[in-house]
Amino acid sequence: MKLTLVDRWAVASQQRSRRNAMVATTRLTQLRSERREVEEYLATRSAPAVPVVVVPTPARLAAHR
Repeated sequence: MKLTLVDRWAVASQQRSRRNAMVATTRLTQLRSERREVEEYLATRSAPAVPVVVVPTPARLAAHR
């Protein structure tokens, strides 16, 4: 069976489309990974290094009685 010009174009077009999709998927995966790394880094930077302790004062003690 001999491929016509239209058949060859269709095959080449499909191959280009598949390659473009693979490139886009790879880039999106990289961006998601980078975003996750940044979110994790920022989460460690915004968390308090020392736990916050509320010291009971006479007013607070009276409010709980």
